[in-house]
Amino acid sequence: MSLGLLRLRVASVFRWVSSACPGNHLGPAKIGTWPPGSFHIAMMKPRLYRTKRVSSENSAAKDVVRISRATRKLAQVALLDYLHCTRSLQFMLAEHISKNSPVFLETLLKKVNCEGDVQRSVTRFLRYHPINEFEPFFESIGLEPCEYNPLLSQNLMFLSDDDTLLENYHELCHYGVERNKIGRIFKGASEVFRYDSGILMSKIRVYEELGLSKSLVIKIIVSSPYLLIGDVNQDFVEVLERLKGIGVEFSWLEEVFPDGVYIRWSQIHGLLDLFSQMGCNEEQLNQLIHQHPEILFDGSGGRTLSLIGFLLKFGSTLHGLSPIFLQFPGIQLGKFVSNLRQCFLFLSEIDMESCDIGRILRSHPSLLGQCTLKKPNSILAQLNVGKRRLRKIILEDPNQMKNWVMGSKIERLPSLGEDHGSLMERIKFLSGLGYVDESSAMKKALERFRGRGGELQERFNCLVEAGLDPKDVLEMVRVAPQILNQSKDLINRKIDFLVNSLGYPVSTLVKFPAYLNYHIKRVKLRYSMHKWLVDEGTSDPKLSLCTIITTTERAFIKHQVNHHPNGLQVFQDLKREIYASVS
Repeated sequence: MSLGLLRLRVASVFRWVSSACPGNHLGPAKIGTWPPGSFHIAMMKPRLYRTKRVSSENSAAKDVVRISRATRKLAQVALLDYLHCTRSLQFMLAEHISKNSPVFLETLLKKVNCEGDVQRSVTRFLRYHPINEFEPFFESIGLEPCEYNPLLSQNLMFLSDDDTLLENYHELCHYGVERNKIGRIFKGASEVFRYDSGILMSKIRVYEELGLSKSLVIKIIVSSPYLLIGDVNQDFVEVLERLKGIGVEFSWLEEVFPDGVYIRWSQIHGLLDLFSQMGCNEEQLNQLIHQHPEILFDGSGGRTLSLIGFLLKFGSTLHGLSPIFLQFPGIQLGKFVSNLRQCFLFLSEIDMESCDIGRILRSHPSLLGQCTLKKPNSILAQLNVGKRRLRKIILEDPNQMKNWVMGSKIERLPSLGEDHGSLMERIKFLSGLGYVDESSAMKKALERFRGRGGELQERFNCLVEAGLDPKDVLEMVRVAPQILNQSKDLINRKIDFLVNSLGYPVSTLVKFPAYLNYHIKRVKLRYSMHKWLVDEGTSDPKLSLCTIITTTERAFIKHQVNHHPNGLQVFQDLKREIYASVS
């Protein structure tokens, strides 16, 4: 049977199956993503299960490690005996629940005497205190306490009271779905567990009739449980047709199909359409997908779409993008995209014009995607050049950037030389700082200070004009000469941020001149986080600005951020916000 004819049969079968489902006349369900801790329950009013008392899953999870293996095993045996012998659950189900509900077991053990015979104590407790069986059941299928707690009810305590739920659960188990992955189907399509007898398997068999093996069907319904709701998903069928049409075997698809990742088939369908618009023929697309399956399946093609959008933003055309993919390098897509974005940030940090950045991104995307560059300041220092010269080098030959990747040794570039007047200006400036003419210290200083003599003097004067004593500025430059290796405008912006945004006096620079070496983004992030920690009462308000800024990020997180339980999340949120908005 051809795949085209089969689509008609599939559609008719799904219409028949869907018509037998209560509530399907309400219209197609809206399918979304899986945000952590949320459920998609759209088919009918869900039956709720609530326990009388819900312990904190966070504290319970932390305490799980305190239970010895022997104690846990004894408690599992007692729970198995209760569920199977007393409650008459199938042995396989009872055993799975008892071995895969550690948080529930921990809560249970807190209520019994663990000093003596643990198994006997648990058995005795269960005899007189019936449990809400839905708690360990939901945990055993892969749901977190925060996900199943809203589903618990005082009205239902025993699994045997919900025959429909158990029947659909057993159908998935018998089909071959791993029990601890059934929770993913529950999160993505809980209405599946309200189907009448036989409906679920009818829907699953339709996908087998498309030519898919049972093991591949299992992977697909776990990753895309919404396929089991409503009529046949046309995007899914279209993708299968396209893949089969270009020569992709379903057996190979099974080998590379990602495990446990939510898949949006509509997005993959749209991506395949884009490749067609780029001009990729069937043979080229087949080769691309076989060599880099993550192009389709990494975020349901989302990472590929972000790469395409990124390059289109800088003036590339769809047809112009095809060579990038057809000659895609031997590197993971995620790393390629990350490198490309870092190269863009690198070019921005050395003050390259937007039009020049766009031109380089359009002409050398494959090169940039393979380069994991060092930090701009590191490259500037190791090459012994300023931003102006570095921009000139890159514009003349972008291929030079591959020599500045992480782990490479960068050769110092020879000086371009200066005219006599400029050199004398620099010597005069350095003499004013106390360096003796023609001394070894003077020679080293000539290498450490970047810029023409007049520029260095202008930057020096900028600090004096900000309100600092010339003698103090002189000492600052001796201690931290790098502060003059940046433009006057940047120095002024950093001073303005120190005084008007952070509220420190300009005299702070006398004791901490190295402040001017740090990017405003870093300063704002560290100071904002410190202020939040002080307001929360977990950091010393007298901590110096030097300590706040200069410590490494790892040390800052360890000694400051982690002192607050929500510190790391707040720090990450601030970092995303600040690095996206501050220039």
